[in-house]
Amino acid sequence: MPGTHRPLRLAINGYGRIGRCFLRALLESPVAHNLQVSAINEPANLESMAYLTRYDSTHGRFPGPVEVTDGQLLIDGKAIRISHARTPEEVDWQGIDLVVECSGAYGRRAELSRFLHAGSPRLLLSHPGASGEDVDATIIAGINQHTLRGDERLVSAASCTTNAIVPILDLLDREIGIEQVLLTTLHSVMNDQPLIDGYHHDDLRRTRSAMQSIIPVSTGLARGVERLLPGLAGRVQAKAIRVPTLNVSAIDLTITTQRPVSAHSINHLLADAASGPFKRLIAYSEAAHASIDFNHDPHSAIVDGSQTRTSGTHLVNLFVWFDNEWGFANRMLEVADHWSRLWQQQDN
Repeated sequence: MPGTHRPLRLAINGYGRIGRCFLRALLESPVAHNLQVSAINEPANLESMAYLTRYDSTHGRFPGPVEVTDGQLLIDGKAIRISHARTPEEVDWQGIDLVVECSGAYGRRAELSRFLHAGSPRLLLSHPGASGEDVDATIIAGINQHTLRGDERLVSAASCTTNAIVPILDLLDREIGIEQVLLTTLHSVMNDQPLIDGYHHDDLRRTRSAMQSIIPVSTGLARGVERLLPGLAGRVQAKAIRVPTLNVSAIDLTITTQRPVSAHSINHLLADAASGPFKRLIAYSEAAHASIDFNHDPHSAIVDGSQTRTSGTHLVNLFVWFDNEWGFANRMLEVADHWSRLWQQQDN
């Protein structure tokens, strides 16, 4: 097992939007001295991987050199070994301390355990487990990372939307009490949607062109929130709508409260949290924003105070922005760093 004198070796399985954002977030982070991406498994060819690392339509050009040499990806002068397997069993995970699973193709414990049986000591998911029992822990950075012990082998970082809304609901429930929650996610397009109509998905709405329509889709967000905030069990309902933008999503949140509130008191509470204990997770603004303003924003959520509304003294509506790629990648990175430090403490 690793000690404190070398970075822990990570492997990324699935080098798509989140896999590439995770790598880039790590290289831009102060925890890069503790964590190092040593391997990537991605079925696509190496030249395409290098090209999409250098040039990103959403987050801009990569800030450092990206080269291909001897079948490896060389990023900022550091070599990353590459494999192109389609199953966990085909990959040599030897020497890897943690696999960051970003393909989204595995959700049940039996599927995830294939990585462990193939030699990976631990797995961090970029998506929720199919159920709470399918992983050892589901962690929202800044909220419940203290529940990690260090001996877990399957951990989920939940979803981008769950990371955005759970800190806000947790804060509001503790400070003013929440009776009921109704939220609607307005989410940027995803790669399970086609550019033009096609036989692409069992959900008929997802057969429609992603860039021409606003499209309702199914969501498990309510279950995910209740899994992390069990005090709200049975009181959360959620809808999701895909909108034709490349990145940055929003949540339209309506709650009924136990204590009387006003728009001013709610905004004051959230602004204080954003400048204090939730500074890393939540930001607050009352400027005249559009979604593009939050591209590459590392916060889990940005509360748009200009959109806060109340009806009476117990019905509140909030509007929350979040970069569904970059914010989530940064939270995943924090989970990986915190978890890894627990192993190091145990080893020493």
